[in-house]
Amino acid sequence: NSRGTTLFKDTISFTDASALGLFEGHDLLRRGFTSVKNELLPSHPLELTEKNFQLNQDKTNFATLRNIQGIHAPLKLQMEFRAVKQVQRLPFLHSSNMAMDILRGNDECIGFEDILNDPSQSEVMGEPHMMMEHKLGLL
Repeated sequence: NSRGTTLFKDTISFTDASALGLFEGHDLLRRGFTSVKNELLPSHPLELTEKNFQLNQDKTNFATLRNIQGIHAPLKLQMEFRAVKQVQRLPFLHSSNMAMDILRGNDECIGFEDILNDPSQSEVMGEPHMMMEHKLGLL
């Protein structure tokens, strides 16, 4: 039937469409859940600056310290930062990171997190054995 072939001339065959992936859905088992938050761009120009505030402040302080005291001072301070970050409490205990605050000079400052970060309402509170097994990869 010549009429039938002309009607379907502009369509794509099933094998071509499946090869192109037109009929495939999102595979949750292989790719996981999609997150819209990861695909969004910052909503405000200052959002990225605010997210990286502490990193930018540390870079500025290291550069100033290097210009004043030499290369040894920022290297020593970075070594101390790494040592403090490696020491952690158990995952079910709240940590105030006092050593990091002392190194950064924030130990005498009262910030937002000091007032509104109540450890009793923290999301990390849970059963100690389950949290340690999860951290060690036993679950």
